[in-house]
Amino acid sequence: MRDELRPYLFASDGELRREEDPLTGIWASAGDGMFRTHRSRFEVDLNRSREEAFATRPEQTWGMRVWREAPPGAMIERSLEQHDAFYALMREWVEQLIADHGVALVLDIHSYNHRRQGPYAADMAPADNPDIDLGLTTLDAGRFGRVAERLTERLAAGPAQGRTLDVRGNVRYPDGGHFPEWVFATYGQDVCTITLEYKKFYMDEWTGHAYLPVVEDLRRGLFEAVHAAREELASCR
Repeated sequence: MRDELRPYLFASDGELRREEDPLTGIWASAGDGMFRTHRSRFEVDLNRSREEAFATRPEQTWGMRVWREAPPGAMIERSLEQHDAFYALMREWVEQLIADHGVALVLDIHSYNHRRQGPYAADMAPADNPDIDLGLTTLDAGRFGRVAERLTERLAAGPAQGRTLDVRGNVRYPDGGHFPEWVFATYGQDVCTITLEYKKFYMDEWTGHAYLPVVEDLRRGLFEAVHAAREELASCR
C-alpha cells in the first residue's frame, strides 16, 4: 500500500492481509501470459468497478473497518488512476491475443476465507465452500462450454497431498467480480473467462502459515488443467 495512505488506516496489516489472495501468484504462472498485482485490494480493488474500487465504508469490506477516516479525494483519485491503467492494459493485451490466436482463455485467480468466525472456529460447511469454486457465468457456454468442462474435470482429478479436491461451479461467487464480467461483456464471443476461487485450505488464513506441499500440488494440478483446456480451446477457433 502506498505510504501516503497508511496514516488513514484503522485496520492492522494482519487484518488487511487476511483479506488478500496470498500465494495465488504462484498458480498464475500456469498461463502463457501472466499478470499479478502487488497492490492491496484496499488501495485499489481491480475486481470492482471504478466507482467501487476504493472502499471507504465497512459494508463494502465485509464489515471490517479499514480507515480511521476516508483519505483525501486526491489520494483516492491516484488509486483510481491505477484502476484505469490496469483496464487499459487488459484491453490492449486481450485484443492482441484475439488478433494472434482468434480465441483466448482468461483465468482470474483468487482465494477465499472459510474460517471467518475466528482462528479456533470450525471450518464453514463444505457443502457451501468447495476447495475450488469456478465462476462459469462469464463465458459463452455454446462455444466454450467444453473448455470449462475439461478444466473442471482435470482440476478435480489432481489430489492435493491425498485430499480429493471438491471442484464445483458457481457456488460462492457465480459472477466472479467486475473484471471477468468486463471481459465477457467486451470480448465474450472470442474469450472464455473463468474465475478460480481457491479455498484457503492450503494455508492457515489467520496466521498466514502456508502448507507448501499443498500449494505445489495445486500448482501442478492447474498446469495440467490448463493444458487440457488449451487443447479443447483449439477446436473453438
